[in-house]
Amino acid sequence: MHRRLIVPSALAASLLLAIPASAADFSPGAPGIGDSYYPASGNGGYDVSHYDLRLKYQPATDLLEGTATILATTTQNLSRFNLDLGLRVGEVRVNGRVAKFKASGDHELEVTPAVPLEKNKSVSVVVRYAGKPSELKIGGWTAWHRTPDGGVAAQEPDSAVWWFPSNDHPLDKATFDVSVLVPDGTQAISNGVLQSTSSRLGWTRYNWRSNKPQATYLATLAVGKFDITTDKTAAGLPVLNAYSKDLGDHAGAARASIERTVEVAEWLESVFGPYPFNSLGGYVPNVTSGYALETQTRPFYSPRQFANGANVSVVVHELAHQWYGDSVSVADWKDIWVNEGFARYSQWLWSEKEGEGTAQELADYVYRTRAADDPFWTVKPGDPGADDQFHIAVYDRGALALQALRNEIGDEDFFATLKGWPQEHAYGNASVADFVTYAERISGKPLAELFDTWLYQPVKPSAPTAAEAGVAAAPGARTAGPAGSADRAGSGAAVKPVKPVQPKSWKKIAETNTIHDHEGHGGRGGHEIHGGARGPETGHGSEAGHGQGSEDGHGHGSEDGHGGAR
Repeated sequence: MHRRLIVPSALAASLLLAIPASAADFSPGAPGIGDSYYPASGNGGYDVSHYDLRLKYQPATDLLEGTATILATTTQNLSRFNLDLGLRVGEVRVNGRVAKFKASGDHELEVTPAVPLEKNKSVSVVVRYAGKPSELKIGGWTAWHRTPDGGVAAQEPDSAVWWFPSNDHPLDKATFDVSVLVPDGTQAISNGVLQSTSSRLGWTRYNWRSNKPQATYLATLAVGKFDITTDKTAAGLPVLNAYSKDLGDHAGAARASIERTVEVAEWLESVFGPYPFNSLGGYVPNVTSGYALETQTRPFYSPRQFANGANVSVVVHELAHQWYGDSVSVADWKDIWVNEGFARYSQWLWSEKEGEGTAQELADYVYRTRAADDPFWTVKPGDPGADDQFHIAVYDRGALALQALRNEIGDEDFFATLKGWPQEHAYGNASVADFVTYAERISGKPLAELFDTWLYQPVKPSAPTAAEAGVAAAPGARTAGPAGSADRAGSGAAVKPVKPVQPKSWKKIAETNTIHDHEGHGGRGGHEIHGGARGPETGHGSEAGHGQGSEDGHGHGSEDGHGGAR
């Protein structure tokens, strides 16, 4: 054995070498979780299991003060890790000890614990912070709605950085306790079940709990003055709906829609299986936006969703997301079809149930009213790109793909797939490819080519291809009769093309489309209900020039250009 003599000058280096290899293996967690559309979203190195948020909010000044306790498990040896937060931080503690921290980028909080964190260990992080969310702009936009009587956090693909520190990506879901202190006479609405309230010295505290995993963008907070209705389902599930006291002319239509939440949820259970969460409801704050959002257990609805009267279709859309999008969340934001294609198709199924147009008739109508040169067909629902993540094609073309699947595998296997998929992936994440694999397993048929045609090809499927998929007959081969009862001309007879018949439900469904003003902010897409980058809330019209709610079926929003449902 060769021995090396250690001289004094080499002593320091030798001591370093004597440190166990595991102790030298600590490194910073990644500043992003690896999303293909939004590389800066989320963080690496840990997995959150629970958020405990204790907040105080002053509506008069928009001042939010918070103490967030985050329980997590490390997934690597960490020398440092990031959280996503845009507000000002006063103190951070990791496992009870004061930690160093600094803000970087638009919303990164870099935390250096006093002692490096070993892999696969439980860790608690306490962050004290404060600020005025309405003053926080990231890339020129905000997810915080300032209202005359308070404020609201509800946006997609992210809103958490405006009100609590988090690992802000759907891949890292967690349970939530949200406790909010507000002035007496003001309510605080959040997700899940209201556990308790208490009042002292002019302030009231509301304690909410979501006991199933929840993506951070699906967490919501609304502070204001609300009329609240409560009930229980036949199965004992608590129901809470909240309506701002100053909804004006929209108040009646909003209530007439959202008070049907239990009815809609019970019907959706027959389609998608048991409701996955601990409460039901919805809320309508006095915001000026036009979209709706599937915030978990308690969807957010803008008053403008009801500008043209009651619209149960938007309730169907957002409640369908409780299964497709909330319980089963995207693995990557490119998988947005797993959310939106199914929520749109649920609206088509509701139309079918209500006798206002079958899903087949709606599919035929979408296919026939979109010319081959319409930019609608250039968007690929299976991977639309960040700028088109909430384009109307993800909704309508996405639903077309499901109708093609239904025709290919038959109702028995189709509805077994719709019901089995959210149960197999409950409270987790999944991709478009995962759904294709599942549908193939249930049906026993190869389906890759079908999904490639309807989700991934940037062209309108040819008439013969569409007819083969049962979506629409070749041009001129079908009369104006209902889908499924087409009269075909005799051999060699000339058949004059006919104008598609608009299903009765079409206008109400179109009112839930988003405005397609694409103004990317910092590379992030967003929706004005679903569709389009986070653009101005007053935008009218899509880039393709299709007017909202037009009778020829090219409408992307409500008749006045407002509204949409994510």
